[in-house]
Amino acid sequence: MPGDRQDCESEFQERLIRSLQTAAPYAHAVDRVEVIETHISCVLLAGEYAYKIKKAVDLGFLDFRSLQSRLHFCHEEVRLNRRSAPDIYLRVVPITGSAGAPRVDGDGPPIEYAVMMRRFEQRARLDCLLADGAMSDAIVDQLAARVVEFHRSIAVAQPGQGFGTLQTISQAACQNIEQLLPLLDDAADRAALADYDKWLQAQHRQLGDRFAQRLETGFVRECHGDLHLANIVLIDGRVVLFDCIEFNAQFRWIDVFNEIAFLAMDLQSRGKPGWAWRLIDRYLEATGDYPGLALLRYYLAYRALVRAKIDLIRARQLTHGDAADATHAADRLLLAKGHAHVRLALDCCAPPRPALLITHGFSGSGKTRGSQSLLERLGAIRLRSDIVRKQLHGIAPLQHGNHAPGRGLYSDEATRATYARLGELAGGILRAGYTVIVDAAFLQRRQRAAFRALAAECGVALAIIHFTAPVGHLRQRIARRHAAGSDASDADLAVLDHQLATHEPLQAGEADFVLVRESDASPDAGRADDNWQPLLDFLAAAKREVSPPPVATADRTPSDAQRQ
Repeated sequence: MPGDRQDCESEFQERLIRSLQTAAPYAHAVDRVEVIETHISCVLLAGEYAYKIKKAVDLGFLDFRSLQSRLHFCHEEVRLNRRSAPDIYLRVVPITGSAGAPRVDGDGPPIEYAVMMRRFEQRARLDCLLADGAMSDAIVDQLAARVVEFHRSIAVAQPGQGFGTLQTISQAACQNIEQLLPLLDDAADRAALADYDKWLQAQHRQLGDRFAQRLETGFVRECHGDLHLANIVLIDGRVVLFDCIEFNAQFRWIDVFNEIAFLAMDLQSRGKPGWAWRLIDRYLEATGDYPGLALLRYYLAYRALVRAKIDLIRARQLTHGDAADATHAADRLLLAKGHAHVRLALDCCAPPRPALLITHGFSGSGKTRGSQSLLERLGAIRLRSDIVRKQLHGIAPLQHGNHAPGRGLYSDEATRATYARLGELAGGILRAGYTVIVDAAFLQRRQRAAFRALAAECGVALAIIHFTAPVGHLRQRIARRHAAGSDASDADLAVLDHQLATHEPLQAGEADFVLVRESDASPDAGRADDNWQPLLDFLAAAKREVSPPPVATADRTPSDAQRQ
């Protein structure tokens, strides 16, 4: 009987794992062996290496019951993970001998196989750094850059391969519900899952064309597939992605926004929504993939339920294991995490209530710094004119040139094109259901009027954030920033002089709400991040629901896939 055979395999593996927790089976120096167990594998930390053994389980979305299948997926794990972590994943090794006296990489018929990895410090995983208070803005920024680099390097799915279609996407989401439902004992969780199911079916009807468009334009790729903080480590100050999905191609060949949503959801679930939005902001600035936002809410909810399922599967394994009493606390923690992920998924289904925010102020007045703190506080999408302007001309964000006011990138024609593109992108973001912050000078009335018209067209509130500082401080900031060359802005003192001479001040009635942000304490001073309360109060009262329109040809913006 298959069940009996699986039980025998599991018992055999349990004996084997116990035997591998001594130094004798290893050909290299081992002081002690530590074991890390998940719902699908056991990892033995032995000396300077780690050995990962796949459990003989069938969970529906994977089947490791046969030794041959475990061998196959060990090789797949090494092959796929060497894309992002070649220094960690070494090779597949046989385990020979017997369950009571095994030899790792020994002679004779294999009784099991393991992925041999170079060991790293477990507390250097990003989930541990976060728990220890050692995460930082800089690590989040590096993470975003690493994911962008990885996504640009991997294979792109082609229509007809069976990946990224409405059928495969909806099948994975519906299968997730089917596998999760038997694990839920709480009536409130089951009711939440039923509500999610109704929302999911509506999403599939609405997003079918969008899924097809993403596949056609190269955004379905052979991704990591399981990219959350516990599968990312900081080694020698460098972010490394490891432990990708090897056992199910459908879980790996996904939209890149499915992947970035997993990371954002994980940060949200760990109490760091600001970093989630910072990550999304950095990813979008680098890729320009703003159309992907139409799918963000769908994938956030999907990923939350994936984590709920994994939490509850592992909790059940602990409950029914030999050490059930010893693991009772871990069991309860996993159950609590599973319930929290179910609730997070339902929160993602809430109707969107976006708003349009634009900045106003001279170069050096703190618009970019202020909008960064605001986007993290609000959960908003930011558009920076400095970056969009350069994207329109195929120039890297930190590539600087001698662009005098009124000429080149800063000619009247180029500026009009930049604001037109900002409006186009902002409209798409609003219709996807997200608040957008447009970080630009907006020193001309016609520029502000165009965005007031956009807000009216989309049926959302418009707020202007007016940044101001003494001219002397502006000059000092601009000179320092221009000398450093570490920001996308090209503004120098000549640009500031031109702005001062030609700007058109704000007039009454230009926006539903204006918030003034003053910075006058020092050239580097900015107002405290908690000074957003008047704006937050306004948005809470003014937001209205907006229904996204059907996919239109105009939404087909150039992608990083097409630019590569």
